[in-house]
Amino acid sequence: MTTRSSAASPSGSYHRLAAIYVPVTAAAQPVAAWLPAILARDYGVPLTLVGTLYLAGQLLNCALDPVVGALSDRTQSRFGRRRPWVAGGGALFVAGSAMLFFPPASLGLAWLVAALAAYYIGLALLSTPLLAWSGEIATGYHDRTRAASIFTLWQSIALVGALALAALAQHLRPGDGQLQLTLFGSLVLAAAIPALWLTLSNRDDSAPPLLAVPLSPLAAARAVFGNPLLLRVLASDAAVRAGQGIRTTLLLFYVTFYLGRPEWGAGLFLFQYAFGMLSAPIWQRIGVALGKRRAAILAEVFQALINLALVLTTSDRFWLVLALAFAQGLTQGSGNIMLRSMVADVADKHRAETGEERTGLYYSVFALADKIGGALAAGIALPLIAWFGFDPKAVSNTPQALNGLVLVFAIGPALAHAISAAVISGFALDAAQHHAIRRHLDTAADPALQPAE
Repeated sequence: MTTRSSAASPSGSYHRLAAIYVPVTAAAQPVAAWLPAILARDYGVPLTLVGTLYLAGQLLNCALDPVVGALSDRTQSRFGRRRPWVAGGGALFVAGSAMLFFPPASLGLAWLVAALAAYYIGLALLSTPLLAWSGEIATGYHDRTRAASIFTLWQSIALVGALALAALAQHLRPGDGQLQLTLFGSLVLAAAIPALWLTLSNRDDSAPPLLAVPLSPLAAARAVFGNPLLLRVLASDAAVRAGQGIRTTLLLFYVTFYLGRPEWGAGLFLFQYAFGMLSAPIWQRIGVALGKRRAAILAEVFQALINLALVLTTSDRFWLVLALAFAQGLTQGSGNIMLRSMVADVADKHRAETGEERTGLYYSVFALADKIGGALAAGIALPLIAWFGFDPKAVSNTPQALNGLVLVFAIGPALAHAISAAVISGFALDAAQHHAIRRHLDTAADPALQPAE
């Protein structure tokens, strides 16, 4: 088995590995935020049908995550363990994105079903093996923080690019959905081919050889639910995503109805994410200096305080809104960086204790917790603001409804980030322990290793 110390792991490998996140992130925001409205308005697809297809695609994606993670753990090929999955998923993702962003004028149901299926299946085949691959080539405790921060940096850059294109399309031809799709699709496809080549041509692939054993879903479930460290990371990440999702779900309502500044709907997103590009290198340094657990707690406490301060904002204090968006940008993804890095550390500990390789499986359930947290956001936030009497179709809302909107928008994420900090505070795997685990793994004989289910 190839071994490598933290100091010897080149950051260039992480940049190459993370390259595919540029088209993936550049596609994700438009597919989620703009495509449903464009399909309904410009192509006459009923919103109910769009919602049903989206739900089916996301459920398929969630169902595939643990399967792909388990199978990629036990893949043996001359191209490596994870690379074949990334290649296949990447090809499907590119095909699905091309079909979604460049649909025919007479868009039919078969085309839309095939496009969404290719898109969501491609993401499932690509994402979990890619995360597991990063955890395998970045073997050091702090090295994994650097790798996760590089992934987050490229995601932020891609997100800003997509938002900038949305603003440009709105400026050039307001309401022109086809122009928006063309700009989004051009960005995604222009980035996808070179990004996929960079990721797949990464020569680092330090996965050890495996023994073939039968798949056992029960053993896989025990490896997940019997691991308290992993469960802490999953719960903490679900809380983080719920907080982020509540803010994202309600931001346009907050800007348009509470602040009375609808022209800032896309602008505030872009303002925050532009500064978010600075957050990854900042929090990488904090993570290395403090360790992942303390850095994650600090990040989530900061996020909780920033969101809580939103209760003080009013239409006359727009300067405070911008100041908090700036602070939000500088802490954007900070907790996610640490939690994503912790998954590989937990997988190392499990492998040292049991001889089983579970990195792909653990990242698959991490992705599932991520999606569950995002789903909880809309399921909690929208009914709550409706209970307060808020109606986005109304010409004007009552003061009680608007106050309820800002309370959910501020306190919901603040509470979620506080819960995340409390949960991860009990994570008992530090740098010294992980260094000892890596020494044991790097000197252990390969035949003891078993693949994940």
